[in-house]
Amino acid sequence: MSPFVSKFVPAAVILVGAVGLGGCATKSYVREQIAPVSQRVDTLETRLQETDGVAKSALAEAQAASGQLQNNGQRLDQLTGRVDGIDQRLQAQERKPAKRPRN
Repeated sequence: MSPFVSKFVPAAVILVGAVGLGGCATKSYVREQIAPVSQRVDTLETRLQETDGVAKSALAEAQAASGQLQNNGQRLDQLTGRVDGIDQRLQAQERKPAKRPRN
């Protein structure tokens, strides 16, 4: 045998063995490695759903408050008009000369 072949064969056997033995992971090993990450993701999903619920509740309350604010603004505008009308009538009465009693 040539010296090249005698050096190449052991190297090839080692290379094939390393690739063949190191490339496979069992299902149980993968599950063990993924389990902590999966638990953390589940916890974060739960917290995210809780936060989403709180945010939706806050949005609903804000929308209700906005509607009430608009309603109150309309009522205030109506009252302002009425107060202005009363104020104008009072000013008009003050400008009229006072009636003198008849003797």
